[in-house]
Amino acid sequence: MHKQPLFLLCICFILGIFCQDIVAWQISEIYIMLSLSFLLLAMFFIKNFYVYKFRHISLLLLFFSLGVFGHYLKSQKPQLPLLDNKENIIFEIRRKLNSNEKNRKYEVNAWKGEEAFQTVLSVPKSEVEFDFKHFYKAEVFINKTEKPYSDFQFDYGKYLARKDIYFQCYLPGEVKIFEKANLTFAEKIRQKRLELLKKIDVTPLSKQTREFTKGIILADRTEMDKETVQDFSRSGLVHILAISGSHIAIIFWVILLVLNPVFPQKFRNFKIVIALILIWSFAVFINYGNSVVRSCIMITCYYIYILLQRKPDLLHSMALAAFVVLIADTNQLFEVGFQLSFLAVFGIFWLNQPLLRFLPRPKNNFQNFLVNIVTVSISAQIATLPLVLYYFHQYSFISIIANLAIIPFSELLIVFALLMTVITEFSLHFAVLFEIYDFCVTATLKVIHFFAAIDFAFYQLIPMTLLEVVVAFGIVFYLRSALVKLNIKHGVRLLYFILMFISLRILLTYRAGMLEEVLEHQYFKEKIISVKSKEEIRFVLKQKAPQEKVQKYVIEPYLTSRRTKNFKIIVVPDEADSVKINGRNYRFE
Repeated sequence: MHKQPLFLLCICFILGIFCQDIVAWQISEIYIMLSLSFLLLAMFFIKNFYVYKFRHISLLLLFFSLGVFGHYLKSQKPQLPLLDNKENIIFEIRRKLNSNEKNRKYEVNAWKGEEAFQTVLSVPKSEVEFDFKHFYKAEVFINKTEKPYSDFQFDYGKYLARKDIYFQCYLPGEVKIFEKANLTFAEKIRQKRLELLKKIDVTPLSKQTREFTKGIILADRTEMDKETVQDFSRSGLVHILAISGSHIAIIFWVILLVLNPVFPQKFRNFKIVIALILIWSFAVFINYGNSVVRSCIMITCYYIYILLQRKPDLLHSMALAAFVVLIADTNQLFEVGFQLSFLAVFGIFWLNQPLLRFLPRPKNNFQNFLVNIVTVSISAQIATLPLVLYYFHQYSFISIIANLAIIPFSELLIVFALLMTVITEFSLHFAVLFEIYDFCVTATLKVIHFFAAIDFAFYQLIPMTLLEVVVAFGIVFYLRSALVKLNIKHGVRLLYFILMFISLRILLTYRAGMLEEVLEHQYFKEKIISVKSKEEIRFVLKQKAPQEKVQKYVIEPYLTSRRTKNFKIIVVPDEADSVKINGRNYRFE
């Protein structure tokens, strides 16, 4: 507590949010909890050795209670309007989401009469693209978000509810457009970003390069082709596409480099303040992306220590950043990006220095840069691996090599992409520069595709439960002490958690293998029936069912949850009304 008070208080605040999300205490119980926590603070004023020794517990309990209270306030469901399946609504877009083959998707603010609500809106690509300068009126089909039919399915409804969205709409026809009388400052910024994205679309760059540039600089991957996204995912390099701490740090250092000739050393603080203002301006411009805001907060906290002439502390900066984000919105804790970004930073803090001891001592700055890329990349991957497996159930063992090969070059590419974006914004035309940039991006994407195509190193359908994640983090925690000083004590602790993890996986796999069940699965209007007989699973579906999508959204999640890859697909004629399994008829309608 004496060494890392903010970090420990932040952990308690986070635990309070998690507990409230699981238990859902009532407000009366929360008030009692808060009152007791404040009363226990009296321990700080009691002059008794034994009481004073445990005074910190009262502070930890208080922040736990504050986490519970904060998440209670944020998880209250708003009053929703009564909507029919088909309604005429007026709406404005909030942000564009990732498109699919047929439709564009938007988060929108909508009104039915005087009643306001938020929804995800799907629009055919044949319709005009929406912008922030107009209101729109249209007849739409409306559905309330629903819980998944089984616990192994991704709960998209809960994901949207954390953003106060409880409806999904589809716009099939004509749209009436009305220009807004006045745009707010935020809408003007969003519109300016949208116009810059359209400018990039008309540059002489190839489509892949244009979409890569929009993703890596302006946080817009909405039109990126699925093959490119799949290459980044399979190679373990998807973090390059998300504007995160590394992107903001590079942009921050570029700004400092540009300001170096302007400000002499004695005005160093002015240079830092201007750089901080500019990265926050960048965060505003790209529409406050969650990962961007987190990165900006962390860098700001880190450099505030420098401005105050105090030794920077990575854990303090991380804890302050987490507090700022979670006080504003406790639901951010359940964002995968939030969890992975803070875990990656903690992994670097926890494992980077111990790993450096196993590499040759660098003799110059360039060697130091290369060595740190290796250790930082490995540290971040080790720390985030349990959660990556838990959320995505896939991992490529080639990702460490891919990161070491691509990350140094990607940092230069980020700077190059930033330069090309600025050039595009000011409508400057440097044909040679565009060709060089296009060549660099295309070559990088080809290298990434090469890593993604190495099938023997890529594993998917990896089962991982929350209990296994907790035990795996025990391995990560005790790995540091074993790396710093490998002795019997540290080795036994690490070996204990490794054996516990292996035993747990064997037990869960055996339990899943013994399970026999027949389940009915639903994919839109199609019904799929699964028959599990110990380790073999058969899926029965109609001929008209979209097998590729059924396999991705139904079969693969089910196989992962049942910890097996042994399955067979049985296709029956479309005319079949039912199928007989174990003496019982299961209908397809």
